[in-house]
Amino acid sequence: MTKHDQVLVKAQNVKVHFPIHKGILRRQVGSVKAVDGLNFEIRKGETLGLVGESGCGKSTAGRAMLRLYELTEGQLDFEGVDIASLDPKALREIRPRMQMIFQDPQACLNPRMTVGSIIAEPLDEHTNLSTEEKREKVKSLLDAVGMNRDFVNRYPHEFSGGQRQRIGIARALALDPDFIVCDEPIAALDVSIQAQVVNLLQDIQERMGLTYLFISHDLSMVRHIADRVAVMYLGKIVELADKRDLYKTPKHPYTQALLSAVPVPNPEVEAKREHIVLQGDVPSPANPPKGCNFCTRCPVAIDRCRVEEPELRELNKGQFVACHLAE
Repeated sequence: MTKHDQVLVKAQNVKVHFPIHKGILRRQVGSVKAVDGLNFEIRKGETLGLVGESGCGKSTAGRAMLRLYELTEGQLDFEGVDIASLDPKALREIRPRMQMIFQDPQACLNPRMTVGSIIAEPLDEHTNLSTEEKREKVKSLLDAVGMNRDFVNRYPHEFSGGQRQRIGIARALALDPDFIVCDEPIAALDVSIQAQVVNLLQDIQERMGLTYLFISHDLSMVRHIADRVAVMYLGKIVELADKRDLYKTPKHPYTQALLSAVPVPNPEVEAKREHIVLQGDVPSPANPPKGCNFCTRCPVAIDRCRVEEPELRELNKGQFVACHLAE
């Protein structure tokens, strides 16, 4: 796959805070800092993996990238255009180029609509194609995701989870997008089907020159599909690097702990490996700790970590780490 140096998507200090209201007057008493200052870029034709444990803000970040959530603060550049500041009309014009594949294929498909209607819905909204042209486009999209053309008149409940996810992928491809956010697209699928869906996503990416943000908590699958990986903890990116560097020499204590939990398919090696077990629970995003977000669970934290927030700095070429102790 040819990699380009051209940046397609760039996030600068992106924040998404959800207000907390209490009392009869619904007064705001605080906010949940789901995404709290993301900075990264995704180049054309590449896949950026976004990993982290449940509740760290991955899905919120993915939806914010398409402005499905309004930003509290920050800038989102899509080919140099800040989509965070666009009015609804201008945003609608750019929307077809950005699509999303959702986590639960059962929940994101309308059970009352046929497969053909589901896939054609974006075409109805954003194109002026004739009925016949739409029908042909839907059939070619079913071909692209490896499904039978005769399925157009069937309903979602007639399909397995893997097939439903393929329908979701076909719908995302309907408007020939440039950028797709894959929000844990394999999490709800059987292990035997996961590899098929990931391979399909890779094939489509090569054929159509797509750019992916691939959100997952499955580190071994991210290693298979991603070019670079960003590790997220409590609304912030703590490490961002090329996948080879990240898996070979993780610099942040949180990344090291995550990777130590991934089993190795060799019993002898696995028996001798050291697993880093983190103590305590993830702090609440409504009340994150002072200093480094990870200081309450970090096995190597020092006093400085509890008062001073670390910057995401470039340690080696292309490897960014937010840790005072990383070297």
